[in-house]
Amino acid sequence: MKEFYLNSENLKEHIAELSVGDKVYLSGTVYTSRDAAHKRIFELLESGKPLPYDLKNATIYYAGPTPTPKNLPIGSCGPTTSCRMDPYTPKLYDLGVVATIGKGERSSEVINAIKRNGAVYLCAIGGAGALSALSVTECDVIAFEDLGCESVKKLKFKDFPLIVGIDSNGNSIF
Repeated sequence: MKEFYLNSENLKEHIAELSVGDKVYLSGTVYTSRDAAHKRIFELLESGKPLPYDLKNATIYYAGPTPTPKNLPIGSCGPTTSCRMDPYTPKLYDLGVVATIGKGERSSEVINAIKRNGAVYLCAIGGAGALSALSVTECDVIAFEDLGCESVKKLKFKDFPLIVGIDSNGNSIF
């Protein structure tokens, strides 16, 4: 197993080098999205309306950060169980998403989409949301503010610790 220090802006260029179990320290822009936000994104797609961010080469973190404490960029920011987003994920990979971040297994449809698109699924450590938040340097709500913790946020990561859960060849840690 190897360690990689990667930036989300050029993650696509390095995905083929990643194998299941590799450690990735990710920096750069990542977008949060959970169940309710995924539903709204799909409503926008179906109606032909603009999305809150460009899906091409995007990384989505399945997280619903807690309220932000004073003098910090974000509250606790641990991963959400990924399989709840599986109905949406293959299309998002097909539309250009290069990575998703969460915890737990993924469906065969998601694994096929990862392989088809040369993408990756990265796992964050569950139950360590406060520790994960230490790697977030900026947090801005960019869509669906009414959803509270499930709003879409644009985060800036600095060496966010992850493990490759499913590599671009479809190999799975699960």
